[in-house]
Amino acid sequence: MPIPVTLVMDNARYQRCALVQGAAKELGIELLFLPSYSPNLNLIERLWKFVKMEVLNSRHHQDQKFQDAIDGCLADLTTKHRQKLATLLTHNFQTWGNVSLLNA
Repeated sequence: MPIPVTLVMDNARYQRCALVQGAAKELGIELLFLPSYSPNLNLIERLWKFVKMEVLNSRHHQDQKFQDAIDGCLADLTTKHRQKLATLLTHNFQTWGNVSLLNA
């Protein structure tokens, strides 16, 4: 018996196209789409925000230096930036308890 697979995706248009939907169905993969704007649920958004702050924060880079700065920041994620990322990339989601839902 195959292991159930759920793929969490971020609502990009190309992810909702018929080709992707059909392939997922054919392969028995469940697609779970995040809400339209959910940077707290999409960890890559938090990582990108961190990289932008580290690399671009009030600085200008020429073309190759810009790429080198991003590459350097990404290379240092598990060493130099490990402590900062430990607090940034957590599953710290805001939840609401005892919320009454309205029926449409």
